[in-house]
Amino acid sequence: MADTSASPSRAPASPGNGRRRQLLTGLAAVVVVGLVIWALYAVLIGSHHVETDNAYVGADTAQVTPLISGPVAKVLVSETQIVAAGQPLVVIDDADARIAVLAAEAALGQAQRKVSGYFATDTALAGQVAAREADIARAKAAVTGAEASLEQARIELSRRKALSDSGAVSGEELTTAQSRFTNAQSALVEARAALTQALASRNAAEGNRGVNTALISGLPAGRNPEVVAAEARLESAKLALSRTVLRAPIAGVVSKKNVQVGQQVQAGTPLMAIVPTTSAYVDANFKEVQLDKVAIGQPVTLTSDLYGGHVKFHGRVKGLSGGTGSAFSLIPAQNASGNWIKVVQRLPVRIALDPAELKDHPLRVGLSMKADIDISK
Repeated sequence: MADTSASPSRAPASPGNGRRRQLLTGLAAVVVVGLVIWALYAVLIGSHHVETDNAYVGADTAQVTPLISGPVAKVLVSETQIVAAGQPLVVIDDADARIAVLAAEAALGQAQRKVSGYFATDTALAGQVAAREADIARAKAAVTGAEASLEQARIELSRRKALSDSGAVSGEELTTAQSRFTNAQSALVEARAALTQALASRNAAEGNRGVNTALISGLPAGRNPEVVAAEARLESAKLALSRTVLRAPIAGVVSKKNVQVGQQVQAGTPLMAIVPTTSAYVDANFKEVQLDKVAIGQPVTLTSDLYGGHVKFHGRVKGLSGGTGSAFSLIPAQNASGNWIKVVQRLPVRIALDPAELKDHPLRVGLSMKADIDISK
């Protein structure tokens, strides 16, 4: 008897299974392509760049501090105002400084006249020395005359004494000769005393002239130390007067303004800060594992949260800090203890920015930045 039962037929494939398989295959292909692209990027591009978003704008700010004390007369700027280099910022009352300048000018005039008097005195003292020399000459002549008169009186006295024994000379004549001899002796003593006095006067005159000459010798009147000292005091007074006007040391933005009209300020007290906007830099804190190929001069591309990714800043690595932030902290980490946990440290890298780009897109101190260093160059 023939078997009339039909053989079981295969179930047809479900359309859903084929679609799922295609999707899985496509997803796997996408993943593989993505991994390949990522690997190519990492090898060809990523390995040549290191980046960080731990970067902040910095600048060499200038502190405005008075060099003299006094009350504030005017405040010419306000917070956030942009100022140019040399622009007046604060005016301190200058009444005392002006009086000091007038006093210094008067002192200079007195010194100049005093030194002129030294030169005039030198001429007068030279005349005195010459006069004393003449007195000495006259005194020497008087001594010579007195010596001659004494010698003549001595001879006449000797003759009278010789003749008096024979009675040829009266006693009155002998007495007269004796008186003349005594007077001649006195005249010689007086003449010698006058010569000594003339010599002493000459020495005193020469000493006075020597003292005066020491005050003026070697330099003209305009360079005399007394005049120069008076000029220096005048310049110091003028400098103090000029310092009553505080000017911006650099161009930038007024920040941390802390001064009001009428305030009594002391020398060295910070009144405000000027933050430059066209000479800013970036301190990017890279992990220590990123720095093995970072070198000075490498190009850097930066973006700022202020302007967004569509504005690119370009700079170059200027230098690497001498230590990590933790090393210079107020209380540095003590890794010598037993409870030590290794933490990857960050080292500040100073990046100089393009001034032309900063002029078009100014940055402010403390703004966040993202830095990308091309370490292939």
